Amino acid sequence: MAADVEERSRYVPGAVPLFPERLTTERLLLRCWDPADAPALRAAIDASLVQLQEWLPWAVTEPSPVEELASRLREFQERFRAHQEWTFALLDLRTGALLGGAGVHRRAAADALEIGYWLRVEATGRGLATEAVRALTRLALGPGGVERVEIRCDPRNLRSIAVALRAGFRHLATLPGDTTTPSGAPRDTLVWERRYLEEPDGPAAGGG
Repeated sequence: MAADVEERSRYVPGAVPLFPERLTTERLLLRCWDPADAPALRAAIDASLVQLQEWLPWAVTEPSPVEELASRLREFQERFRAHQEWTFALLDLRTGALLGGAGVHRRAAADALEIGYWLRVEATGRGLATEAVRALTRLALGPGGVERVEIRCDPRNLRSIAVALRAGFRHLATLPGDTTTPSGAPRDTLVWERRYLEEPDGPAAGGG
């Protein structure tokens, strides 16, 4: 289902596509983070900390105080509005519960934007991460958008791989010893890309 854009951030011509501060999918509200989200974010991280620490470097330093999370979310909001990167809270469209996060980042590739995502444990297995990735990919590759969108992940992260495949990404490369795991061990990186949206998206059910 195409994203329903409720409001748009100010556009910088020639830089990046329009990313709204709020957009909806069939089951999700994707919303720019707000410092007031800190208590809900703290609870979501705490409920899934072991699983998040396996894959995400930022989770290794958790738990952190709610005040520190609020400061971090304020920085996310400022960077969003400055068109530097775009990080979203993933909320249940019906209940408003915080289910995870997703972001669109300028990283390794000059001609691409990179999408990252995470879900609290109880929200996995329902296709929600795929739903969010599809919505952000449509915007990134839409009018005024970039040539490519990438997803990068650990080869052992089967859930993340499944999300990339269901969202229509193809395996572009494997970078040996490209980075380290959150625990500091060297690891390879899988690079996935999507260049266009000619084919309709299939069902998002199951997986991440």
